[in-house]
Amino acid sequence: MKLRIDSTRCQGYGECLPPAPGLIELDEWGYAQLLTVELTADQEPSARAAVDSCPNSALRLER
Repeated sequence: MKLRIDSTRCQGYGECLPPAPGLIELDEWGYAQLLTVELTADQEPSARAAVDSCPNSALRLER
């Protein structure tokens, strides 16, 4: 499973960080950046929670 971000959709709300602090970080302007793309099985729930928390659907999971 892979975590992807569409940086054109990210508005810097930071809602994705609390559910996935080891997978996502915020840059100096508050925009999400991925720390990892390839997910392990134990990272998937956190990644899914981050995807669900994004108000602009900037994050997605891919197989």
